[in-house]
Amino acid sequence: MNFKKLSLFIVALFTATKLFAVEEVNIKNHQLNYFAGNFDFSDDKQKAILIGFQHQDENLNRNTFLGNVSPITGGFITENSAAYIYTGIEWNVDMGGMIFTPSFAPGLYHEGNGKDLGHVLEFKSEVQLSYISSDTTSFGVSYNHVSNASLGDKNPGANSYMFNFLKKF
Repeated sequence: MNFKKLSLFIVALFTATKLFAVEEVNIKNHQLNYFAGNFDFSDDKQKAILIGFQHQDENLNRNTFLGNVSPITGGFITENSAAYIYTGIEWNVDMGGMIFTPSFAPGLYHEGNGKDLGHVLEFKSEVQLSYISSDTTSFGVSYNHVSNASLGDKNPGANSYMFNFLKKF
């Protein structure tokens, strides 16, 4: 085999390997947070049970002067068919066996048969405290406030509390 054919073969092999290569993903860096609780518990006429989930991709986290920051995406639905989907950021503060997690996430709200929050664009501010029970499992409680920051004609807001089950995959 001459040098040209050998070179062509190596280039073709290298190109084919790159074309069919699959990036290895560390699946343990994905965390799902399943939660259930009480939506707008401070309003007796509008309170409702809620269930939801949130995804965090720890591959995208960054250590900043504010601490460890990572993106989140999630949503919830209430027993009155109100729904909220969001994407934002959270800070994870390791407290040795516990994790304190404040977050902020703008999102889209649909009132369904639930509370009219005054606008489709709403902002969720949340704090969560979680107990680390193993390398892949945590249990927590969280509180959030959803508000439109006076973008709409009215801004009643909604206060909610949740119980969380967090699992890394």
